[in-house]
Amino acid sequence: MSDAPPSRSSRPEDKRGFLQKLAEMLHPGPDSKDELIETLVEAQDNDVIGAQSREMLEGVIRMADMTAGDVMVAAPRMDAVNIDAPFDELLHLVIDTAHSRFPVYENEKENIIGILMAKDLLKLQRAPELNIRALLRSAVFVPESKGLNDLLREFRGNRNHLAIVIDEFGRVAGLITIEDVLEQIVGEIEDEFDIAEDDGDIFGLTDHSYRVSGDTSIDRVSEAFGVKLIDDDFETIGGLVAHEMGHVPKRGETHVLDGLQFTVLHTKGGAVRWFKVAPFSAAADTAVPVVPAAR
Repeated sequence: MSDAPPSRSSRPEDKRGFLQKLAEMLHPGPDSKDELIETLVEAQDNDVIGAQSREMLEGVIRMADMTAGDVMVAAPRMDAVNIDAPFDELLHLVIDTAHSRFPVYENEKENIIGILMAKDLLKLQRAPELNIRALLRSAVFVPESKGLNDLLREFRGNRNHLAIVIDEFGRVAGLITIEDVLEQIVGEIEDEFDIAEDDGDIFGLTDHSYRVSGDTSIDRVSEAFGVKLIDDDFETIGGLVAHEMGHVPKRGETHVLDGLQFTVLHTKGGAVRWFKVAPFSAAADTAVPVVPAAR
């Protein structure tokens, strides 16, 4: 056996330039993610990158340690559809939540049998003889331990935008969307509920209740519904209701304030984005709905 050194051609080619090699010798790279994040902060301070770029890069770094269970919508807060629900009930759910996709269950919520696209309901309206089962898309199931990097790769590869999250015992733990994953990188994404401020903040629903933005001023809500909501410590209705509830509101929770019933429709970042609002007596089917005043 020859002791001759390997030939030049058998060695992997180092394509780094001289200056790059020298820089790496003088300034070795970070040894941990925290050091890497500190390096990004320094880069921003030195105007090498902008604040938004730094935040996105930090999001990519932190996401490497996150799983589906970290960012999923927990099962009790899922807006799921009963396969046997009548069309009108399905339509109300789509309008009230404004989601584009819904898990569909049969008999019990643990038994997810598919995903219903909101746009597919139009086919039922035009052809009532259709069976809703024919409209269902296949549900994708992932474990709570699924890494967000891998999940994002799968979302992009199979063009699914929603997955059902399963716990270690095989039970439904929640759901996660591609938006939930991307928001870990780019921050909050405008979605179906996000409407520009100039487009308004109070909208009528088909059941004579109203959808109200959590950012709506207390004065605006008072004027619209003919009540006197007064609080010098808060400017928005979302802040006031959260204070009155005494905790961070969760989707589906309700609170009655000055004759109005506020139902939390949508939250993000610990703040209420949208309420469903109706006079409390009207919610009990005993009163005439109140029509908000025009702006």
